[in-house]
Amino acid sequence: MSRIGKKPVPVPDGVKVQISGQVVAVEGPLGKLQWEHRAEITTAYDQEAGVIVVSRDNDERQNRALHGLTRALIQNMIVGVTQGYERRLEIHGVGYLAAVQNNVLQLRVGFANELQVPIPQGIDVAVPDQQHIVVRGIDKQAVGQFAAEVRALRKPEPYKGKGIRYMGEQVRRKQGKAMVK
Repeated sequence: MSRIGKKPVPVPDGVKVQISGQVVAVEGPLGKLQWEHRAEITTAYDQEAGVIVVSRDNDERQNRALHGLTRALIQNMIVGVTQGYERRLEIHGVGYLAAVQNNVLQLRVGFANELQVPIPQGIDVAVPDQQHIVVRGIDKQAVGQFAAEVRALRKPEPYKGKGIRYMGEQVRRKQGKAMVK
């Protein structure tokens, strides 16, 4: 049995859970999320105990994998509507900067033109200073996806370390050809 899948998901106070068929809807202080799981997995909400129990029909390989995945995604939904998720990015490079204007993230990262990245709905992007970007939201997947897309616009390069990186990310540096002799 899946170690992750068999653990019940605790539901904190102030969070409403509705399960109808395969659709799990979670509503909390920060917002509302809805997700439809696969038919091989069943979910049940026990209001007295305040937990969501995830179970599977049989022990086929795919069902075992979906069991833990379903439980983890429901847990992420509950954490998202209560605490939210956040990814921080930092920009390294002379003249590199970021700004937010009219729901568009503007980046100057060494290209001839300024990059304009539209911010998707449900994601909040803040720029406390020109070298830092903070991506927040209630959907863990959407926050991580947007942060990865922004980072991919100018990945940190290995010689000088210039580019966009996650906060605290270590960039492996190379010596360059001048150090070969």
